[in-house]
Amino acid sequence: MTMAKRERIYLFDTTLRDGQQTPGVDFSVEDKIAVAKLLDDFGFDYVEGGYPGANPTDTAFFSKKRTGNAAFVAFGMTKRAGVSASNDPGLAALLQSASDAICFVAKSWDYHVRVALGCTNEENLESITASVEASVAAGKETMVDCEHFFDGYKANPDYALACAKAAHDAGSRWVVLCDTNGGTQPAEIREIVSAVIAAGIPGAHLGIHAHDDTGQAVANSLAAVEAGVRQIQGTLNGIGERCGNANLVTILPTLALKPAYAERFTTGIPTEKLADLSRLSHGFDELLNRAPEPQAPYVGASAFATKAGIHASAVLKEPETYEHVPPESVGNTRRVMVSDQGGKSNFIAELKRRGVAVDKADPRLDTLIALVKEREAEGYAYEGADASFELLARRTLGRVPEFFRVDGFRCMVERRFDANGELKTVSEAVVRVTVDGETLMSVAEGHGPVNALDIALRKDLGKYQAEISDLALADYKVRILNGGTEAITRVLIESFDGTGARWWTVGVSDNIIDASFQALMDSIVYKLVKNRDKADAAEENAA
Repeated sequence: MTMAKRERIYLFDTTLRDGQQTPGVDFSVEDKIAVAKLLDDFGFDYVEGGYPGANPTDTAFFSKKRTGNAAFVAFGMTKRAGVSASNDPGLAALLQSASDAICFVAKSWDYHVRVALGCTNEENLESITASVEASVAAGKETMVDCEHFFDGYKANPDYALACAKAAHDAGSRWVVLCDTNGGTQPAEIREIVSAVIAAGIPGAHLGIHAHDDTGQAVANSLAAVEAGVRQIQGTLNGIGERCGNANLVTILPTLALKPAYAERFTTGIPTEKLADLSRLSHGFDELLNRAPEPQAPYVGASAFATKAGIHASAVLKEPETYEHVPPESVGNTRRVMVSDQGGKSNFIAELKRRGVAVDKADPRLDTLIALVKEREAEGYAYEGADASFELLARRTLGRVPEFFRVDGFRCMVERRFDANGELKTVSEAVVRVTVDGETLMSVAEGHGPVNALDIALRKDLGKYQAEISDLALADYKVRILNGGTEAITRVLIESFDGTGARWWTVGVSDNIIDASFQALMDSIVYKLVKNRDKADAAEENAA
């Protein structure tokens, strides 16, 4: 099929409006500006920014245009019943905002018109018509989100269609069908979208807005596309109220890389731009200060990870055996994981990826495999701690220098009343290390014993201190592996540095402080090893 025959799908991002309804997510104006730039640079067609007039943040955000290429969309309600369009303050705020487009939300379920709006069905239709006409007259690209459309259609198809037609007939560029409660099934979506098109609204003017309450927002969006809609609304990483919205990070590569869609449709985002998709997804999570979902389709750390030995062996010979798209096409990487499930193929592949060459017949490889299996039986989890695995492998193969030696550490936690009579808990740590024969002692206070220990350990490493100045901890996870207060504890630490590289380390002990210390030590040593690998590579290139 030739490129010219492919139909255009428009991608509408509502992260800054619908996504803000996610529990725990609250964007500042600066956050909104940063996310709008991410979305605009990536190539989404529409960036919906919020509800000007509804709160100070959104009003300030819409004081100027925040996108260069994408249409900048303001969201708001249609005018109230009984008030003319020119006298409605909410509508005025939308028309006066520095937006290119307005997306109105309109009730399309007669039950909601009666209960939520308290007006007649006819008054609601009049509000849709007058609002669209006012927006079109103001020179804004106009669209209407028909809220609860699918539930409304099932309850009263004639009225739901009347709402959609009122929007279309008044000049709305897009009529967006919303599965607001997220309970509609893909087969129902197909059937109802087909009925809307048959009733006279062309698919080229229809959109879909799906919620994920049955885990089918992506499936429902694609079902709507198959039935004829040409705009998809969704959010980055599927954030949104309750169970979230349709995930554009999943929908986009499906449209672009799966022949069932790629041969029929095109988006405004070039296929080669998908190589930045993982970075976009993870960068957004970073902005939200949350860990990326490891099993997210396409972009998750585990999306192309293989653990079982027989699968790993096949992936190394022919990646297509267990990969539905090449990982690099979406900016991800293949991971053949090492664990007590893995055979030699896994280990050799992981070591090779890290620049450590080892022969299959090398007896040290058998030693390493036995060591990993033994340590995983004790509670270590190397599949989630790549840096600790690499250090264990390098040590087993004799390749890690001793940068420094920790001679001992002490942690103290004191709970006392201060001079004002307020109860305070103070944590202090003392660490004694030897670097090049010189003993150094560091003392630090912190928010808890682990934080104090981390600060003290990194306070003075002599000649290595400057090398770890950009090292920071991103995440700290504790898992109890068996019951009771004497339980074995596993600590996973995620670290990153100024280069943007991230790595995970693990520690296991019946003492949480000791487990944490193991993981902290591995993190620092890995950083020093990484620095030397980088320097060696630079020397080789120069030579």
